This record gives sequence, C-alpha cells and structure tokens, in this order.
Amino acid sequence: MNIYPAIDLRGGNCVRLVKGDFSRETVYSTDPGAMARKWADEGASCIHVVDLDGAVAGESRNLLSIDAILKQGNIPIEVGGGIRTMEHVARLLDRGVHQVILGSAAVKNPDLVKEACEKYPGRIVVGIDAKNGDVAVEGWEASGHIQAEELARKMAEAGVERIIFTDIARDGMLSGVNVEATVKVAQASGLAVTASGGVASLEDLKILKKRETDGIEGCIIGKALYTGAIDLRQAVAIAKEA
Repeated sequence: MNIYPAIDLRGGNCVRLVKGDFSRETVYSTDPGAMARKWADEGASCIHVVDLDGAVAGESRNLLSIDAILKQGNIPIEVGGGIRTMEHVARLLDRGVHQVILGSAAVKNPDLVKEACEKYPGRIVVGIDAKNGDVAVEGWEASGHIQAEELARKMAEAGVERIIFTDIARDGMLSGVNVEATVKVAQASGLAVTASGGVASLEDLKILKKRETDGIEGCIIGKALYTGAIDLRQAVAIAKEA
C-alpha cells in the first residue's frame, strides 16, 4: 500500500481546510518546499499536492510552490486543482510533475480525460470527491449531479488507471476513513483506488491495509501528519508490511 503525504496550497502556504471550507483554514507552513523535503526525509515516495486556489479559479495559482516542492522534495508528486485543459496537463507534466489529477474535468469534460489518458498513459489520475455519495466539483463548491460509483465506472471506460476517492464530510475531521465507500468505488470501477479524507490514526491505515485485495492501493494523509497524530515513518512501515 502507498502512503501519500498531502500538501494543500493556498496563497503559497501549506494549509488544511475542514470539509473543504475555505473559511476554516489552518496554515501549517509558509514553506511548501521545506515541507516536501521533510516528508521525503521521513520515507514518502510520492507527495499529493492540491492547488486549492487553482481548484476555484480553474487554472494553476501556485506554480512557484509546486516548483519548490519538486526541487526540494526530489521525489515524484501528483498535482490536482483546476486542471481543465490539455494545455494545463502538458504544462504540469513538462514541469516535472509525475501525475496530474483531474477532478471537475472528469464530470464536465470526460472527453478531456480520455484524450489525456491516451496521450499520457499512466500519468492521469482522477479525483472523485463526494459527500453522501454525490460528487462535488469546483473546489467542492458545486454538485456534479452524478454518483461517485457511476463516475468511477465512466472513468474506467475512459482509460483511467487510478482514482482518488475523498469523503468530503470526513476531510480534515480526523474522524476515520470511509472504508466501505472507498471499496465500493473500487469494486464498481475495477480500478485501484486511493483513500482520502478523515485519516486519524495508524489504526485507520491497518484497516485500509487489510482491504488491499478489494482495490485500495494507498492512502492520502493530511491533517493527521500536521498535528502529529500520525508519524509518517510508522505509517510507511505499516503500508509496506507483507
């Protein structure tokens, strides 16, 4: 199982939101590059980066911070947030980003996902963010009017190889992962799914680890790392257990 430390960017800072609410923001670092280096030093093999400003604006707003994360972390990163054109996908990949995450575009422009998967095989990931099963888009500000499992099936048909599933109601709450909803997305699509939202303890990781055979390939950890509730070295050790 893979562990992805999260770096959420807003105004050039590393922040965490509660349930995606921009008014409930905590700044954990003003130096994203240094944070990336810290996670790399503690055993991360890939970092999950979200441009929160970009998610709302529909275009990247934190490119300098992404560059710093790439340079100082010196490990692969995946980036999401406001990526809605092929030009935008190419710009990030050319910059050195390992994988690009398409979120709102998966709902609003599925042809873009298919085209990107064909042109950049293995480098396109789709983020499905849902609340009570309903997909949210545009920085979680609007409904996508589709259920998570249905969207996951469509993304499999488009050529996507991995999905990141986030339970918005649990994001930033340290309330535990919605394991069953994550498994349902994996089973509906037949794709590898990365769990996200609500990771609170090493016990959550042990539970997810047991469901690898159900399609859960990894876990994104955010607030629990920043508050010290989870030690990254211990998390990586659990994930690597046979």
